[in-house]
Amino acid sequence: MTLRAYLVEDSPTIRDNLIEALREMAEAQPVGTAETEHEGRRWLTQNADGWDIAIVDLFLREGSGLNVIEALQNARRPGQRVVVLSNHSSRDVKWRCEQLGADAVFDKSTEIEALVAFCTATARSTLPRTASAAVAA
Repeated sequence: MTLRAYLVEDSPTIRDNLIEALREMAEAQPVGTAETEHEGRRWLTQNADGWDIAIVDLFLREGSGLNVIEALQNARRPGQRVVVLSNHSSRDVKWRCEQLGADAVFDKSTEIEALVAFCTATARSTLPRTASAAVAA
């Protein structure tokens, strides 16, 4: 199964590199991107059948990725994943993301391979939907 990924990331360089990595290594096909909280929330909630995983940065050009995650708490289908990819992944940030419903939190500078592995596992439907295990890592 090819994973349909939606990216909420305001850095063009990071976004472009992530799209390439997802295509090449994670059995994922990007279906869209957003640079702001409003764009991300709107697309993800209005296209509930159009994505399998949302990859969300916390600090956006406008707004916060935390609000994107929160908006998806009750607006996603079973099996859809929401993950955070941020330079700000302290223990407190991970805890807050878990409380809002994130399935995992990855650090941009050190955990891209872990994100790719998460996406690959999700594409192969082998990943259980438990936020605490992934977020606590």
